[in-house]
Amino acid sequence: MSDKKIIFTDKAPAPIGPYNQAVLVGNTLYTSGQIALNPTTMELVLDDIETETKQVMENMKAVLDAADMTFDHVVKTTIFIMDMGDFARINSVYGSYFNEATAPARETVQVAGLPKGVNVEISMTAIK
Repeated sequence: MSDKKIIFTDKAPAPIGPYNQAVLVGNTLYTSGQIALNPTTMELVLDDIETETKQVMENMKAVLDAADMTFDHVVKTTIFIMDMGDFARINSVYGSYFNEATAPARETVQVAGLPKGVNVEISMTAIK
């Protein structure tokens, strides 16, 4: 696969396992899920669900930037949450990063557990 390019930035948390922050294949970017790790300290930001979601989105913004993309390029997202009761507050923060008229397709799934005990994880696919 000659057009596979690994995307890495120190402005997002470094991978903590056998994966990369994102992979660019042709014009399509596939991101790994981001959680609320502060990329400088690698400490979790779990003050409240809004702050946690904002950190996730800022991490994702850094990965998109590293691929020379923006949220406008995102065509699909997946949101994993621990408690569907947090959906409205997560959605409010998430939505502030997109133009509602051109927002990506999305699914939101409640899960039994997430890495490091976080409350939200988001992954994206973007096309340039």
